[in-house]
Amino acid sequence: MLHYFAPLLDALNKGDLAPWAQHLPKQISAGLCEQRYGDLAGWRKALEALPKTTVSQIDLAYEVAIGKAGDCSQEVIDSIKDQLQQLIPWRKGPFYVHDIHIDTEWHSDWKWERVIPHLTPLKGRQVLDVGCGNGYHCLRSYGEGADRVIGVDPSPRFVVQYYMIKHFLGDIPVDVLPLALEDLPADLAYFDTTFSMGVLYHRRSPMDHLKALKSTLKPGGQLVLETLLIEGESGATLVPEGRYAMMNNVWFLPSAPTLISWLRKCGFKNPRLVDINHTSTDEQRQTDWMKFHSLAQFLDPTDSRKTVEGHPAPLRGVFVAEV
Repeated sequence: MLHYFAPLLDALNKGDLAPWAQHLPKQISAGLCEQRYGDLAGWRKALEALPKTTVSQIDLAYEVAIGKAGDCSQEVIDSIKDQLQQLIPWRKGPFYVHDIHIDTEWHSDWKWERVIPHLTPLKGRQVLDVGCGNGYHCLRSYGEGADRVIGVDPSPRFVVQYYMIKHFLGDIPVDVLPLALEDLPADLAYFDTTFSMGVLYHRRSPMDHLKALKSTLKPGGQLVLETLLIEGESGATLVPEGRYAMMNNVWFLPSAPTLISWLRKCGFKNPRLVDINHTSTDEQRQTDWMKFHSLAQFLDPTDSRKTVEGHPAPLRGVFVAEV
């Protein structure tokens, strides 16, 4: 699948990231190894089976909507839908492709609309999205005028989902790499804006994650961090001994003042909470494109203020800080 990344590699080789570009092909090949990921060959075939279409319009500023139904025949639309459905579950979105509505588990558009007013404008910026999933927020960043957007996520399913969407967008400077934050060069100091949305609570060492995020930013750059929180004063942190909302890889849920303190300790300037939101079952839910258990099954059926384990129900905060 390396040819999907050729424009990115060419661009990086011409700039400050040329040393990294020399190593990237090997990293990409390892992250998309069909011997390691048994389903990947089928996902790749679905991607390669997507028909070429004429796209009459593209909207990335207000939603991710590509083309109209009238751009191609119903037979072609049915074929596109069949291939997209090979990658179920779709978690971040929604997407509209020739009026096919990929109704994802998350209404990521709602989160974006809450967050974007609080950010330094993205126009002309180099943007990194850590743990980007299928690249939904990468595309919205480009829709806001970002110069180039790079997302990293170690899940091959999400990477292939992104390139299924990009298939209809052409060679835009937005890419999703099958990498984790730890795979990036140390002390990169390259990006103007770095997103980390829904990653911190999956890290065993939140301080190390914050420091690694800081190292991706150039002086004056901005971090946009979203994570699960608990209510409480500075110092309050929940460390679930078992699962949290059915997830077994949740390590730390700080209070907002605690996380602000962590950000300061890691060297960020002016860390502040810009949005806080109790996740609702309208924003995260089962759909025809994500048929597994979702938030409704993760909450106590008799008290939606608690998870099934008895912890406080998901409360998500967005923080912004500079370096």
